[in-house]
Amino acid sequence: MRNAKGKPSLWIRICSFVFSILTLAFCILNYTDLPVSTVLIAAPEHLQTLKEREDFSGAQTFSDAEALRALEVITRKRPDVVALERMFAATTRGAALINRIKADPKLSSCEIRIVAHDSAYSRVPAGPPAAVNDGAAVAVAAPPAPAAAPLDQRGTRRAPRFKIVDGVEVMVDGNAATLVDMSVVGAQVISVTILKPNQRIRMSIAEGKKPLRFSAGVAWASFELAKTGPRYRAGIEFFDAEAEAVQKFCEAKKK
Repeated sequence: MRNAKGKPSLWIRICSFVFSILTLAFCILNYTDLPVSTVLIAAPEHLQTLKEREDFSGAQTFSDAEALRALEVITRKRPDVVALERMFAATTRGAALINRIKADPKLSSCEIRIVAHDSAYSRVPAGPPAAVNDGAAVAVAAPPAPAAAPLDQRGTRRAPRFKIVDGVEVMVDGNAATLVDMSVVGAQVISVTILKPNQRIRMSIAEGKKPLRFSAGVAWASFELAKTGPRYRAGIEFFDAEAEAVQKFCEAKKK
């Protein structure tokens, strides 16, 4: 469509401009989403040294503080190799990242390497996390798995443990936590708030008109990188909880 002077109309020029912008955006997105064969994660002071190595010269790099960004790239681009500097791999965040990768079936072909900036690397075996520590590799410990009934989370027979229905929350030091399972002597919870072993806490459970409140302690804790973000899974040991009231709560909320 042309105007009286034979020039393209304003509408055609606008459409042409929008088309050019969309084409440019498409090219940029395709360029920035190029395949990645290797992802390297290390402390900033070690990244440059590792990047100078031939096997990491073309790697996409992240600092150890960018673990969540690295995980997003790993799950989206599925690299052949994910390399973690051994000092980062030895942290709870490093172990959680390894476990998250190994738990994803879509990343089954991804090789995980534990590297040192001043030595060679070790491969993390495929399958369930294994404990390895020979100087170059690092122990990758999975969170304690619930034992078969009537054993509790810590492998004792102090009390039967009940799986709790989804969506039940308790308060841990005033912060909401999701209840996973529970007995009259302890519980397993998931919390976005930091929980550490041997930490003393106050716990509150909404039961009836009067909430149950008691002292407790964190028996064990593990850091996880879930799809919803960082979180802590912890085993809680009750110190002065009213057993009868807790038992009643378990019976009401068990699966």
